[in-house]
Amino acid sequence: MNLLIVGVGYVGLVSGACFAEMGHHVTCLDIDADKNDNLKQGIIPFYEPGLKELVERNISCGRLHFTTDWEYGVNNATVYFLCVPTPSSADGSCDLSFLFDAVSQIALYMPAHRIIVNKSTVPVGSAFLVKELITDILKKRSESISFDVVSNPEFLKEGSAVSDCMKPDRIILGTDNPEAGQIMRDIYSAFTVNHDRIILMDILSAELTKYAANAMLATRISFMNELAALCDKVGANIQNVRIGIGSDNRIGYNFLYAGAGFGGSCFPKDLRALIATAKQMGIETPILEAVQMINERQKELLAQKISAFFTPQGLAEKTIAIWGLSFKPDTDDIREAPSLDLIRNLLSHGALLRIYDPIAMPKAQKLLKHPQITWSSDEYDAAKGADAIVLVTEWKQFRFADFSKLKQLMRNAVFFDGRNQYRPQEMDQLGFVYFGIGIPSVARSSLENVLQEKLNHNEIRTSTISRTDTSY
Repeated sequence: MNLLIVGVGYVGLVSGACFAEMGHHVTCLDIDADKNDNLKQGIIPFYEPGLKELVERNISCGRLHFTTDWEYGVNNATVYFLCVPTPSSADGSCDLSFLFDAVSQIALYMPAHRIIVNKSTVPVGSAFLVKELITDILKKRSESISFDVVSNPEFLKEGSAVSDCMKPDRIILGTDNPEAGQIMRDIYSAFTVNHDRIILMDILSAELTKYAANAMLATRISFMNELAALCDKVGANIQNVRIGIGSDNRIGYNFLYAGAGFGGSCFPKDLRALIATAKQMGIETPILEAVQMINERQKELLAQKISAFFTPQGLAEKTIAIWGLSFKPDTDDIREAPSLDLIRNLLSHGALLRIYDPIAMPKAQKLLKHPQITWSSDEYDAAKGADAIVLVTEWKQFRFADFSKLKQLMRNAVFFDGRNQYRPQEMDQLGFVYFGIGIPSVARSSLENVLQEKLNHNEIRTSTISRTDTSY
């Protein structure tokens, strides 16, 4: 089938490449001419494992094309997938301007009956607004063309988006026309060979399902972070609590990790939009608002732990190594990442930062330009002369770091683990003062006291890393 993908971001490019891989002929349309030219050469605008190979293969097979020409794209497809950004407005509501711009262009050139499929995350009722807009434009064209609008929310996780698309655990289709539903089933049939994972429902429920899914996952994360704060106070271990409750098959283990807070392009934005929609309907959402509040508070926790440790001397002139920038591993996405809150907080207190991320540094360097930042070549380079290391993103390469080597490179063996990646007892045996999230530290009665006494008596030697040792 001939498909048009409008918008070549994470959702659009991954979906388009996967549709092409399954044998469909796909045209990807984006208004960014430079992006399109790069994609034709196999240059991907973001990092996603396995995507580059998929794009290159389907370009060479002639099933995947890129264009900026609306008339060409619309006239050479029978089903249009809308994969455009729907960012937050100033009041937290969903900005549908990109969606309406795309729909207007489609309506201008649509030659006959077509199916318009919305994969963008939109508030409940958006499909009906799309129908009204298309109908108005067709009237201005003096055309009587029938069409269907289908809601098909995406559930792709950055870092595993290709796998999620090729092997979905469910495909949600919201439609009020059984014939359109059958066409959509045909498009997705190759993705559900083993067993049918397609769920047909009404349009409004499909639109709400996407927000509900992300809100539920965000709620589990904030719930664990709230419990972790209690664990810190009473001396319990959030890791043990997770095992205890996760073993209940009604709860399960997924998304029950305490940490530095969630970020990215979906959870924060979708929470804000769902809360805004509820307010417009006169519905109070105390649970969702608490989830949002807890997450914002959690993003400040690492900075608070670091500041508390270096009290009363303060963070001025202290060298802090930051491991990880992206909001999660296997992506270069730093949108609303906890690392950004941490970095800004530490800089405001005069800390010197040595930062490393295996993928996300180019994007971060465009955003963070500060003389107190040094961009490092790897995790060991970041640790040189550091008073502490802070793990913010749990990249796999950090799991088995050589801590003996790190200890020799660092000025003080202090480690703040924002993802509970390491075991406190092992870190204690390695000679590190270790801080996790909701995990008791076995070293606080020994190593921490020694270091704290040295800090209080100004016995820590001056950093050997120059403030001007920076690169952008």
